[in-house]
Amino acid sequence: MSKGQRVGYIRVSTTDQNTSRQLDGVELDRVFEDKASGKNAKRPQLQELLNYVREGDTVVVHSMDRLARNVDDLRRIVTELSERGIRVEFRREGVTFGGEDNPMNTLLLTMLGAVAEFLRAQTLENQREGIAKAKQAGKYKGRKRVLTPEQVEEIQERVAAGEKKTALARELGVSRETLYKVLRG
Repeated sequence: MSKGQRVGYIRVSTTDQNTSRQLDGVELDRVFEDKASGKNAKRPQLQELLNYVREGDTVVVHSMDRLARNVDDLRRIVTELSERGIRVEFRREGVTFGGEDNPMNTLLLTMLGAVAEFLRAQTLENQREGIAKAKQAGKYKGRKRVLTPEQVEEIQERVAAGEKKTALARELGVSRETLYKVLRG
């Protein structure tokens, strides 16, 4: 196998999070960066990375939970890359997968992936409990509205007139999902 490229993958969950610490100081030929949840593998830069890497390359990721937040996706991605002759290196855990299909690697990948999945579920549960308690105490009002009632009315009129929703969302600086929620009422 020829020495290929070292390709980094960085992921944070929200656009306001900083990605600089993840692969800081690691020598890489190219980096793909997503600012999206790791709950599934439907992330644009991850898909681009998967299409980009070739046999002999090494995909470098800060930690397993940055690549995937559930065991099934983690195992599938690592297995598919390994079968294509691509190594996957997880810096925090200090492990590399690829080529050698042995029971210890499979166990390690599954266990560490399960921990990442558990921690994500635990965080979501804690968040739901905290919101429920805050609501009971009258302290939770939800997020501030992104759009004013006037903007909502304008959006409804413009969509009814045939304007494209994606262009409207971009113009207003909101996500398409926010615009769709507004239109659903």
